[in-house]
Amino acid sequence: MATIRLGDLAPDFTADSSVGMINFYDYLGDGWGILFSHPADFTPVCTTELGAAAKFKGEFDKRNVKMMALSVDGAVSHAEWIKDINETQNTTVNFPIIADEDKKVSTLYDMIHPNADNNLTVRSVYIVAPDKTVKLIITYPASTGRNFHELLRVIDSLQLTAYHKVATPADWKQGEKVVVSPAISTEDAKKLFPKGVEEIKPYLRLTPQPNI
Repeated sequence: MATIRLGDLAPDFTADSSVGMINFYDYLGDGWGILFSHPADFTPVCTTELGAAAKFKGEFDKRNVKMMALSVDGAVSHAEWIKDINETQNTTVNFPIIADEDKKVSTLYDMIHPNADNNLTVRSVYIVAPDKTVKLIITYPASTGRNFHELLRVIDSLQLTAYHKVATPADWKQGEKVVVSPAISTEDAKKLFPKGVEEIKPYLRLTPQPNI
């Protein structure tokens, strides 16, 4: 089983889903994507997560990020589970859930950890850029639900730093100051960032977020 690392090409796949057969690359098109796995259908934490994801879809849409979930159960099971999610979470699931009964996709993405369970996927998250490279991997234990505010924050950082020579500091949120890339001299940074450069240390320079 191959291990996926940051910067690797995200494996493409075609699989059945809650909305029929779907190809991952075709679904993403030229946008960003987020793929997140769930241990199984009709599990309590996953039910809350998929409900939260549905409520966040508008925020992901604003960022040109398409969502896709995965569980090792089948499409018929997904359809029944979605009814429960919609009812209990007061939402409407509005993105595909991959049916991975043969564990083909789970194996491609190393979502099954034998130390956790040989049959169930862990709570993995993959964020994929338009060039289909993997930009983020987070794996949670089955007992811990994901924080979708954090996933949006990371996407904001990834999209900002993909197009500007900056990095985001600890606990950064949209609209806050960012770090100037160490590869740029302070003199060049002042030309590149007309909003101003604050030099705290020669290696630690801050500037207002450049894309707002």
